[in-house]
Amino acid sequence: MAKIRTRYVCQNCGVESPKWLGRCPSCEAWNTYVEEVVDPQQEKHAEARRLSGATEKPLSAISITSIESIEENRLVTQDVELNRVLGGGIVPGSITLIGGEPGIGKSTLLLQLALSLPQNTILYVSGEESAQQIKMRADRLGALNPRCLVLTETNLYQIFKQLKSIKPHLCIIDSVQTLESPTIESTAGSISQIRECASELQRYAKESGVPVFLVGHITKDGNIAGPKILEHMVDTVLQFEGEHHHAYRLLRTKKNRFGSTSELGIYEMQQSGLRQVTNPSELLISENTDSLSGIGIAATIEGMRPLLIEAQALVSKSVYGTPQRSSTGYDNKRLNMLLAVLEKRCGFRFGDKDVFVNIAGGLKVEDPALDLAIVCSLLSSFDDIPIPPGSCFAGEIGLSGEVRSVNRIEQRILEADKLGFKRMFVPTNNKGLDLNKFGLRLIAVSNLNEVYNHLF
Repeated sequence: MAKIRTRYVCQNCGVESPKWLGRCPSCEAWNTYVEEVVDPQQEKHAEARRLSGATEKPLSAISITSIESIEENRLVTQDVELNRVLGGGIVPGSITLIGGEPGIGKSTLLLQLALSLPQNTILYVSGEESAQQIKMRADRLGALNPRCLVLTETNLYQIFKQLKSIKPHLCIIDSVQTLESPTIESTAGSISQIRECASELQRYAKESGVPVFLVGHITKDGNIAGPKILEHMVDTVLQFEGEHHHAYRLLRTKKNRFGSTSELGIYEMQQSGLRQVTNPSELLISENTDSLSGIGIAATIEGMRPLLIEAQALVSKSVYGTPQRSSTGYDNKRLNMLLAVLEKRCGFRFGDKDVFVNIAGGLKVEDPALDLAIVCSLLSSFDDIPIPPGSCFAGEIGLSGEVRSVNRIEQRILEADKLGFKRMFVPTNNKGLDLNKFGLRLIAVSNLNEVYNHLF
């Protein structure tokens, strides 16, 4: 009989060591090494490959010119937002990882997906909830699909047996951290278990052509739990995010081998589940903003879709010694830079003022074109003068106070025109922009002094 040996694996980065270490030499984390048993028997691995449907193929190299180009027959779902972030639908044989905060709606999103495909057989594998809990959620969603099969199991071999007998069109695993393979002598959720289970599921997806969705836990830092190799192995990584106190949920693409990585899907959490938000600009803009100071409308781009969002600012006299600088949904360092530009280039004294900035709706925006709307809302609150109604902004602010050009300006203008805005402030140096071909009035500005003179 072969000798059973042990090894120590870092639970933070996956680096192996023949002996226990107090501090990992790779990620420098303390007390993360856990002992694991290494079984040299290969029969278990052969059994895993047999159950997953993997076949041994002869190894031969072929010319790239002899490879046939085939068209992707994607599985188009009824969820338009999910189709967008996936690049047009679910690719056969792909493996997708969805991560997010606990309770944000990952299981709800995937169960809605399973219930919305009545023409396809779906296997929903849950290692965290019982079948009765899943049925209660399905009743709340208000849609039942008799071809949605529920399996509450964590043993990877038993899951492969069901997959081999059912032969579904789609497999959903909730979650990958609860799976355990008998070939690894460690607990579920460890580095080795996650790596082995993900590898077997990837092999199954590529061999059978069945797309697989994996739900992943996240750490307290916001990263997907487990080894980084997990994100490298899958084809698509989606991040489901949002604030628990806001109704909106954002589905972002962090990695996609079959489409763009800059797409964004927006949902609204309701009692009956997640509702797709097809026109988020109308929901993210307040209706009664005509008589309020400190509110500016920004034309931003998230992925391929233009969004008009509301930037709110509050500037008040500082009562305490050190003025406060706080921002929600906007980079705090960039806010400090804009305040320095306003004080140095335009003469506005913010040194004794408390400044608060908020992006309405709980969104987190990184588009540089938001700068101009932030600056205008700051100036509006500073002078306590409302921005004229029907105005929106798109422009990046430089350190010398100039308004720099932004990309895809025409899409931003068309979105503002569709929502009924009367005028829009755009950079002067946006090349190829015809100011007279749009329905709304375009005001080209080159620096912050021009913007202030136009508005106030």
